[in-house]
Order: sequence, then structure tokens, then C-alpha cells
Amino acid sequence: MAEHSFSISGELTEAGHRLVQRVYYEDTDFSGLVYHARYLHFLERGRTDYLRCLGVEQHELVSADEDGLVFVVHRMEIDFKSPARMDNILTVLTHTEKAGGAKMVLNQEIRRDDTLLIAAKVIIAVINAKGRPRRLPEALARQMLIPET
Repeated sequence: MAEHSFSISGELTEAGHRLVQRVYYEDTDFSGLVYHARYLHFLERGRTDYLRCLGVEQHELVSADEDGLVFVVHRMEIDFKSPARMDNILTVLTHTEKAGGAKMVLNQEIRRDDTLLIAAKVIIAVINAKGRPRRLPEALARQMLIPET
């Protein structure tokens, strides 16, 4: 089996999480540019792998206690700044702005080298397994708030 000098889940940084992704043919439309909805996939991978790097497995949260804990996207604001193309190497950056109560606010960027392609603010609702609002456990909220330096 081949050894890699990187994690396929990205890495935690002083500012949050960094994930590198390649653009494939399936990510593009007839023009050769990344189809706008595919950016949602890249952003989701960034959020999921951010949690994974923090040691949080979402599938375990659902049954972690009697209520369960689930994260759902409540609101997303996206600014499309510049397009990506097939074979571009993209960096998905994720940073927690707020974590507490029944929500988290994450700021995400997709960059190609130094060029900002996408800027997104994602508001995550914290709910129980029955779909009702639930407070984010304090320990998990602290874990999500990586201090910026």
C-alpha cells in the first residue's frame, strides 16, 4: 500500500482546517468550469473532514446519548468570486466563528493558490435525533473554537 505524506482528511491549522481537493471532469459543466452546485460538495467535505480531524465522528453523535446530536445546514451565504476548472487544485479552508447554544457559524473559503474563488458563511443548526433544537455540548463547542493566531 502506498504511503502518503498527507492526510486525506486534511489538517488542522492555527486558524481552523485546510483540505486540498482536485477538480475532476465530473465537477464541471459543458463550459469546462466547475458547476456552481459542486462547490457545495467541496464545502461539505471541508466541514466533515474538519470535524473528523477534531476527533468528532458525526455518525457516532447520533447515538452518543439518549437524545442524539445532529448537525444540519440552516443557512448558507455564498459569494462566487472566480471560477475553477478541471484539474485545478483547490484548498478548502474552514474556520469556526461561533459555537454554542443550538448553532455553529462556520466561515469557509475555496482557493486556488492565492486566488479566492468562493467565500461562504454557513450556519449550522444543532438538533436531536427527532429534529428538535439541542444545545451543543460545552466540550464540543470549546473544541470547535480553535484560537486564531
